[in-house]
Amino acid sequence: MKHTLNIGGRYRMFGATQTSRWQMIACLALAFTILNSQFSFLQAQDTVRTLDEVIIQDSRVSNTAPLTTATVGKEELQESRSAVSIPYQLETQTSVVATAENGSVGATSLRIRGVDASRINVNINGITLNDPESQSVFWANIPNLGGMAQSLQIQRGVGASTGGSPAFGAAINMQTLNARSGAYADADFGLGSWNTRQYSLNAGTGILKSGLSFDAAYSGLTSDGFLRGGQTDQHSFFGSASWYGERTVVKLLTIIGQQNTGITWDGADSATLERDPRYNDAGEFDMDGNTLYYRNATDNYWQQHYQLYVSHLLTDYWSINGALDYTHGYGYDEYYKAGKKFSSFNLPFAGRSDFITRKIMANNAYTATLAARYNGERAQVSLGSQLLLFDGEHYGRVLWCRDTSAHFTTPFTDWYYDTGDKRDFNTYLKLNITISDALNAYADLQMRSVGYTIDGTTDDGDVLDAWKNNYLFFNPKLGLNYRIDDHQRTYLVAGISNREPTRSDLKDAHLNGRKVESETMLDFELGYQRTASRWAFNANLYAMLYSDQLTPNGDLSSSGYSLMENVARSYRLGIELEGGYELCRWMRLDANLTISSNKVIDYTYFDFADGDSVPQVVTANTPLSLSPSVVGAAIATFMPVKDAKLQLIGKYVGKQYADNTGRECYALDPYFLLNLRASYVFHLAGRGEIECQLTVNNLLNHNYRLNAWVGDWVDDWSSTTATYYYHSRAFLQQPGTNWMGRVIYRF
Repeated sequence: MKHTLNIGGRYRMFGATQTSRWQMIACLALAFTILNSQFSFLQAQDTVRTLDEVIIQDSRVSNTAPLTTATVGKEELQESRSAVSIPYQLETQTSVVATAENGSVGATSLRIRGVDASRINVNINGITLNDPESQSVFWANIPNLGGMAQSLQIQRGVGASTGGSPAFGAAINMQTLNARSGAYADADFGLGSWNTRQYSLNAGTGILKSGLSFDAAYSGLTSDGFLRGGQTDQHSFFGSASWYGERTVVKLLTIIGQQNTGITWDGADSATLERDPRYNDAGEFDMDGNTLYYRNATDNYWQQHYQLYVSHLLTDYWSINGALDYTHGYGYDEYYKAGKKFSSFNLPFAGRSDFITRKIMANNAYTATLAARYNGERAQVSLGSQLLLFDGEHYGRVLWCRDTSAHFTTPFTDWYYDTGDKRDFNTYLKLNITISDALNAYADLQMRSVGYTIDGTTDDGDVLDAWKNNYLFFNPKLGLNYRIDDHQRTYLVAGISNREPTRSDLKDAHLNGRKVESETMLDFELGYQRTASRWAFNANLYAMLYSDQLTPNGDLSSSGYSLMENVARSYRLGIELEGGYELCRWMRLDANLTISSNKVIDYTYFDFADGDSVPQVVTANTPLSLSPSVVGAAIATFMPVKDAKLQLIGKYVGKQYADNTGRECYALDPYFLLNLRASYVFHLAGRGEIECQLTVNNLLNHNYRLNAWVGDWVDDWSSTTATYYYHSRAFLQQPGTNWMGRVIYRF
């Protein structure tokens, strides 16, 4: 639903952004018009590849570095594009748990080793994608991001130093599409459950005689969603203009995302979900005894990234690269608020009424990076810096009031306004030294300075008054990599990560009169890898020891954020096993398994039975929230005839708890999902092919819930003589069997 309300200067950004879809299509059409332009191999393809890799090499590591990594290539990303978002494309990776509010469409997220999204560093070509305030990545803002990627690397544990907040459990480093040797195009159309429609167009010129190359991709997704009111309408555009010289590459990139999704984060209690698994209370209100729903209870966001990269090979050993990025974001959540006090919105009237409100945000981020790298025969050295400047606005607007006797001084009124300004500077030195033919020593030393100021009035009317927070962190990593022979290696690494709290953590702590601490993690990783002609095996032991870890406390903010709490001492200990075996030419098995112990040490909480008036205080070692002790995946791939592929994909996630107390009433049951993916490629006469793909998720129609919001409810008003305690739970129900069919035309 598009709005044309004239509500001031900031709203004009929304109006301007509405044209972005046509701009996307126009840019893509331009790419199609030059598909048949003649190209040439201006230089050898290995030089082109080297120039492209210079851009990402400081955020990635090779197999001689002692870090726990997994690289997902373009082919695998393309195969899994029916999964819509990166979290579900990575669902079968080791220690990954993908989560969603509304099936696999709309808002999705992921956890790695139990670590939530705000503590996973995600970057594109070395530029951080995480929002500087929430420190999360909202994948719904840029649908089909995987279709824009050449590859991505997952670094579990501390990861290599890069921009933004350090990895506190994992890092995801994405590389956007590289130039190809020749012109290409493909069209991808999908249809699935809940009236889901998915489509994308991709085109590129290849490298022309001039050294120029142009690539573009446009994607769209519409769906009614699994939940009532969970409709989604998402669009994205990727454009790249590159120039390849003999020793220089220049790239200009833009990534534009637009999303309109229903609010789906509230969840519901078990009894309600048993009656109606698709129940969603967002926008629900009563009108003269009838239950009605406000259709525009939605989450909306527009995101624009503009990036410039320059890389140059100074010599055969030295290279330099620099990048500039400007990111603009604007969005709002719209709500129907029933029976709220006028004073809640700073309005000078007595009593209550129904309101339609918006919580709005607008932000700008400016990033600059510069790095030099020496790539010698026995040493690789990188020295670099990154500076990020961020400014954000948050404000609330009342659009409508049911009580027509309340006349606003203007047609619309703001009831709060606050700002956040952040400065994030880091510099690093990375060394990978070959001590002998078998042994490498690795060091990664990062200094990081962060300054963040919050000012203004919150949605609850509390004054923040230019609250300043400054941090200085040193994040070192040291390790050894030992190559046993051409097929085996082992490695050991130890590293420290420090990171600051998010905006929500700081704001909530400040307003509640408590202090929130920055977090520290000491990580140890010991790994072994073995490859052979038909099989491979990896094993990794990890110990992640935390001081003042911020972990979800089970509750949820009004805007859908998990509320966090510092726990003084905690740990994540585990073993990760990965293996693959080619049984024969037409059959392959791949599997991974993570077994872990994730605990808060000496956690103190209240325990009670529903209706108790006196809770008891308990101190114990308890499970960290949303951190299952067993996570596994397996894929059986069959290729019975040429161009045909059938995959059975299994995913198991063990028991987990929605808060840090480990109480059974707040437990989430383990679940196992069995999915099927089948494809066949038809080769056309001349150049071109058509691939048909069918994905069926949850073949066994398993009834499961991925997440829950929980809390202890205190009833201190229904009785004048005592206070009573109750458990409160709201689960996010997941869909049964669902499907997606795709047709991809490549030429």
